Amino acid sequence: MESLNVPRKYREMKSFWKYYSGQEVAPIPTIFIGGNHEASNYLWELYYGGWAAPNIYFLGFAGVVKFGNIRIGGLSGIYNARHYRLGHYERPPYNESTIRSVYHVREYDVHKLMQIEEPIDIFLSHDWPCGITDYGNCKELVRHKQYFEKEIQDGTLGSEPAAQLLEKLKPSYWFSAHLHCKFAAVVQHGEDSPVTKFLALDKCLPRRKFLQVFEIESGQGPYEIQYDEEWLAITRTFNSVFPLTSQSANFGGVQHDMNDCRQWVRSRLQERGAKPFEFVRTVPCYDASQSLSIGAFAENPQNPQTESFLQFLELPNLFENALESREPTQSPATLDHKGPDLDPEEIPIDDEDELEELDE
Repeated sequence: MESLNVPRKYREMKSFWKYYSGQEVAPIPTIFIGGNHEASNYLWELYYGGWAAPNIYFLGFAGVVKFGNIRIGGLSGIYNARHYRLGHYERPPYNESTIRSVYHVREYDVHKLMQIEEPIDIFLSHDWPCGITDYGNCKELVRHKQYFEKEIQDGTLGSEPAAQLLEKLKPSYWFSAHLHCKFAAVVQHGEDSPVTKFLALDKCLPRRKFLQVFEIESGQGPYEIQYDEEWLAITRTFNSVFPLTSQSANFGGVQHDMNDCRQWVRSRLQERGAKPFEFVRTVPCYDASQSLSIGAFAENPQNPQTESFLQFLELPNLFENALESREPTQSPATLDHKGPDLDPEEIPIDDEDELEELDE
């Protein structure tokens, strides 16, 4: 609860614990990314991706997996220019600053996604790619969300890194959320280039447009979540410059031959198989009969899924060293402030119970 960035009055146990405990099981394989109102301590355990609960898979802070022959990529968090070039310096327990900055998108994760060369079928991001409103019915959007108009005119509505990824990856589908409204767009990437169908959906509330079903062509199964060879090679290549302090990543220090790395990963996948490591609980399950202490915080455990993943790729566990020499959990004093940083209380919100910080 203490790692969930919402007003304290909203910190109450809902239903996810039932899936975590196994009392309930998701009826179909479910893949998700992080936004800005999740338990960040738990998602940090699964930085590289993994099962958050049986049949519910977290793509990681950035990641790509395969479902059958469909490649699904994603980027967790929301964009904030002040923190973009910093490393992942935040550690639980979070303070009032780091509980927000921990889910801000980082250049390191975007850089890894920018290395992808093979086609992506579906891409997920929480906030919208900047400029996506140019490709849909912008007038209708502004009619329903008048306070978007200035940011659209200024070119600041959405995420610049997501726009870069859209231009580079050109996925067949791109799905987003965050702005609490339905919006569709079609992006034509040049005359003879692929088309991206973009869709953002509303909040999961009665009489809101929060659900749409797509049929996507695919080859023969098995229809199960599997590791992606190219993404594993990228992860292995860039893990040596994983920035776990406020310092940005030094990409110039990466020495790699991607073809050799892919061959190595391919061999490992042939030996072990491509299924993700099994779900493991890292904390006791919630007991509804016991009172819940909102202020209680357990030290973040090392997740066995993450440890097994690193061993599989023969990578060092940098998290252990980071825990031993971690920085104080406060924002760096000197930040290069570029772009808007609006106070969420100054943003007109049409929902009385709105929680989303659109820019923080």
